[in-house]
Amino acid sequence: MLDLSFRYQEFEILLLFIVRMSGFIYSAPFYSRTGVPNQFKIALSIFLGYLTYYATLPHAAVAYSTVLEYSTLVIKELLVGILVGWAANICISIVFFAGRIVDMDIGFSMVNAIDPSTRENATITGFYYQYAVLLMLLISGMHRYVIEAIVETYSLFPIGQAVFNQQKLYDSLLYYLAEYVNIGFRICMPIFAVILIVNVVLGILAKVAPQMNMFAVGMQIKVLTGLVVMMFTAMMLPYVADFVYKQTKIMVVSIVEAMMP
Repeated sequence: MLDLSFRYQEFEILLLFIVRMSGFIYSAPFYSRTGVPNQFKIALSIFLGYLTYYATLPHAAVAYSTVLEYSTLVIKELLVGILVGWAANICISIVFFAGRIVDMDIGFSMVNAIDPSTRENATITGFYYQYAVLLMLLISGMHRYVIEAIVETYSLFPIGQAVFNQQKLYDSLLYYLAEYVNIGFRICMPIFAVILIVNVVLGILAKVAPQMNMFAVGMQIKVLTGLVVMMFTAMMLPYVADFVYKQTKIMVVSIVEAMMP
């Protein structure tokens, strides 16, 4: 017969497991999106926290004696979950950055819309890149990897033993900012290079034939050229998704290492 009874102290530890998992679900990619019902997020957090609690038995003793100390542990575990989920989610924003650069080049930068899944302003190409890459990441199993990452943290630093190393967290953030610009330009480089050539040609034509209205002609040419290049470079998106997947793993590992005792 299955025995689900446990002591009051074990229940408090179980709540800490659920709190860390809740912070992760709140900020992790795929699970934190607006389209996912809140009831599902809550149920998933409780279910995964409960499974992880029994999968990591026996647990080390958690030192606390007052309500304030326990509240501090709750905030600490919540921050651990949020940071791990944020590390995985922030790398996907690189695709938005690449889409904005493309739209600035081809003339779609003023066409902004609210992304219903994130409630952020995004451009047309940003929508296209984001959903295409997210679909490929979902097919490649990234939604399972991020769950495995947060579950692994319970073994690396059990409940109450996480240490926030400010220097390592700062270094991880600087690494991300450097890679953010680098990867974003690498994604949009084909379109950026072609549009640059088109601008040079239009500049030469404006000097050769000043009677032509290059501003009116150039807008249509850049839009058409950008869309054609985007169509031919669509085959590169699987490589972009793979690259983002690898950078996500690096970012998650660096954040987790920054919290290890």
